[in-house]
Amino acid sequence: MNIMNFFRDEEGAAAVEYGLLAALIAAVIITAVTLLGTNLTAIFNNVANKI
Repeated sequence: MNIMNFFRDEEGAAAVEYGLLAALIAAVIITAVTLLGTNLTAIFNNVANKI
């Protein structure tokens, strides 16, 4: 295997791309759940204070 074949070899590139995509989706889900949880806590505390 010469050096040019090494640089042209794209085997495994798809796995890296899928890994990055999964990490991005996980980060978005974690952010959304964190923000939703914070907002729900504030809403429930507001309701509890009015009762």
